[in-house]
Amino acid sequence: MKEKYRKYITNNYSFDKVTMLAILALITVITGIFGFLYEYIFYYFNGGMKQFYWRGSNFLPWINIYATGSLLIYFFTYRYRKQPWKIFLISFFLCGILEYISGLGMYIIGSGMRCWDYNQEILNFGNIQGFVCLRSVTFFGLSSLLLIYGVIPFCYFLAKKIDKKTFLLISFTLCSIILFDEFYNLIFARILHLKRASKIYKELGVAYVKFH
Repeated sequence: MKEKYRKYITNNYSFDKVTMLAILALITVITGIFGFLYEYIFYYFNGGMKQFYWRGSNFLPWINIYATGSLLIYFFTYRYRKQPWKIFLISFFLCGILEYISGLGMYIIGSGMRCWDYNQEILNFGNIQGFVCLRSVTFFGLSSLLLIYGVIPFCYFLAKKIDKKTFLLISFTLCSIILFDEFYNLIFARILHLKRASKIYKELGVAYVKFH
């Protein structure tokens, strides 16, 4: 195992374009779920440990900004996997910029809508307009190490270990389900005037974080 991990750090792996796309699809699924679990647990503590809150706007436990951030981290930092400190710093600032632009963009386009507001959260030191804080970008920086040294080598291992057709089927199927859920709630439900996941879950009594 140590030898395989050393090879991951020192060698430049080469996959064909379709397999590489499947690897990115699997990373998208894993990191989006990771983001949901992180927020699910964090907001439990932020809310006084009274109840758990559903996060995101999908039916499935997946949050898009974490998947987007993970892909940015991969493309910007994978080449520096021999230097963990550089991965942390690049991810720290990269995710901070992504989070701020995303939060501000939704606030402007959505006429004051906020999907998160650090003004109302614990450990919000370094808070900038409620869109980004030191705690959040530090967590993202640390999570980037888990991505580069945990998630990615795991995906590489699966891509090499499993039959190619099986790997492609699993990766693309999981990603397709997630993306259909995302686009349904983001686009189709709005255009066709259908109920979004958030409305259905609220009608079922599922708790959501309320921002003002």
